[in-house]
Amino acid sequence: MKKLFSFLMIALVGFLVVSCTSDSRDDSPDNDTYPLVYDLTASFQSVNGKYVISKSFNAIPSTDVILVYRKSGVDGANAVWQQIPRTLFLPEGELDYDFDFTRQDFAIYAGGNIDIAAQNAAFKNSYLNNQTFRVVFVPAAATGRANVDYSNYEEVIKYYNIDDSKVGKL
Repeated sequence: MKKLFSFLMIALVGFLVVSCTSDSRDDSPDNDTYPLVYDLTASFQSVNGKYVISKSFNAIPSTDVILVYRKSGVDGANAVWQQIPRTLFLPEGELDYDFDFTRQDFAIYAGGNIDIAAQNAAFKNSYLNNQTFRVVFVPAAATGRANVDYSNYEEVIKYYNIDDSKVGKL
């Protein structure tokens, strides 16, 4: 009887251990953390010859990264979002948008082979002044394995189940 009881206990413990482990190959998004979305409308400022928009915020968890999209226009009632980094090929030359981030801040840069300081007001109003960016926080672990086109904002919000009606302001 002792042997049967011992065997049943081992089987029960083994069953519980196996049934409680997770599959580390799961590529589904981690929705218990958060994908957060913020809009930032700002103008690039010249800082030591570079054009930059920077923003500080509460620390990003080490398990997250940010994606940045620039509002390039409107299609009907819908905004058109282009992921940056992005190069625009303009008559004046190449204009590059890029960004970097730390756990406490991020910066968006405008540069390229254009002499930005020499551009007229129409150029600056189109590409540097009052630009709207959408900043999306997503779990870093999923970005390397996820089957999603990160250049497509609509795919990103669908994949991460982001409520696009609840966009915060930075």
